[in-house]
Amino acid sequence: MREPYCSYTPITEAEWSQFPSKSLLLSTNLELTKKEIAKFSIKDSINFEKYEIEMRKYVTAMNHLVDNRPPNFSNSKFSFRRITEFSPALKALTAIGTSMPGFQELLTKPAGKILDKWFESEPLKATLGTDAVIGAMQGPYSRGNGYVLLHHVMGGVEGKSGAWAYAEGGMGAVSESICSSALSLGVDVFTNMEVSQILYEKEGEDVRATGVVTISGEKIIGKKAVFSGTTPHVTFNQLLNMGQDSIIQDILGEDFIKEINSIDYTSPVTKINVGVDRIPNFRANPNSSDNKVEDWHKCSIHLNCETMEKLSSSYESCHRTNMPSERPMIEMVIPSSLDPTLTSKGCHVCLLFTQYTPYAPSVGSWSDPEFKEAYARKVFDVVEEYAPGFKASVIGKEVLSPWDLEQTFNLTGGNIFHGAMGLDQVYSLRPILTKRCHFPETPLLGLYLCGSGIHPGGGVMGVPGLTAAKAFINQ
Repeated sequence: MREPYCSYTPITEAEWSQFPSKSLLLSTNLELTKKEIAKFSIKDSINFEKYEIEMRKYVTAMNHLVDNRPPNFSNSKFSFRRITEFSPALKALTAIGTSMPGFQELLTKPAGKILDKWFESEPLKATLGTDAVIGAMQGPYSRGNGYVLLHHVMGGVEGKSGAWAYAEGGMGAVSESICSSALSLGVDVFTNMEVSQILYEKEGEDVRATGVVTISGEKIIGKKAVFSGTTPHVTFNQLLNMGQDSIIQDILGEDFIKEINSIDYTSPVTKINVGVDRIPNFRANPNSSDNKVEDWHKCSIHLNCETMEKLSSSYESCHRTNMPSERPMIEMVIPSSLDPTLTSKGCHVCLLFTQYTPYAPSVGSWSDPEFKEAYARKVFDVVEEYAPGFKASVIGKEVLSPWDLEQTFNLTGGNIFHGAMGLDQVYSLRPILTKRCHFPETPLLGLYLCGSGIHPGGGVMGVPGLTAAKAFINQ
């Protein structure tokens, strides 16, 4: 667990004179957070508690929707079971109660306007605002991103609402844990076997998914069902070849194919994984001793995020030119600050989540190593402003642009959420609104989507897979 603090926003030295404190720390402990905010604004410290209460009310409401499958709008027949499908929505409405106008405002207004209404301190607004734009090709004042602000504060760890934690051994440990659980139940797990095709066979007027073929030509037959955790684009266009296969085209229908092809996968994210030979030493909060891990090293560290103007400028720089931001927004985490198993003694892993970077820049290409190197230098220059000596400490790096994320992990457009998380692509609209099926079921019998491309979207929570498993069992 990241305690006592979870968020750290240092102020660049050039702007120390503009603020009453050199950094802002936030915590899952409300009193600690209020004390930190009060360094910038007493008024904001008081309002933050009210803001948290309001947001938690919305989160409680949304949890009813997140944990349950959206109603089946593809079926117009009345039944008692259909009434029960709307129960989660009714519970959500009840939880919101008289706060419905505020909830409507959150869903429809830009996050920036919502935060401007609540707070006056720029570091606080910008720090909270990063949750609204992280992973989205939007600025803090883009319309409709208030929901994304909410999406990123849902969930929790070990009973602490909104808390984040590091998995010991890295994120791969989560996959290993799931795999271990499956193996204990007698599941056969195949690794390093890329799938090239989903097999199917005609079943009267229907088509049923029957298994998969790997790129080596090996067939693996599914006795009852096939589950696809890839993006909808990969599932339907690559694995089912809906653009060429006439049988698949007939079963999906022209409207379904058109809607699948219109899903927005725009991503602004370039991840840079960095190995360093010492912990970063932030100018705003110098380390108390050489290479000592401090509380702020365990946080999400927000760089170039002191003001809403900086977030907006970073976005506009990319949006206006279709080129990487001149001064990227950076979110750094240092998991080795809590998990020494990741590196050798004294060394650390810094993971940089950077924005904004287009998938296909107007000039240059991510396939060009020098183009990627130039962007990495730009990011490191920003980090260096806050933590002098960072560039000299780098002993290795991996740059994963949107193009690289697609090439390496088959994430369409490099989108880590398997599709943008705007209001037009959430709940019953995720991945698309259609009468052909009730997702996670698909128009092919026995084929289910179980990745983040379906409701409720991205996040380390496993709900899409759980929803798909429940749908299969109910069938």
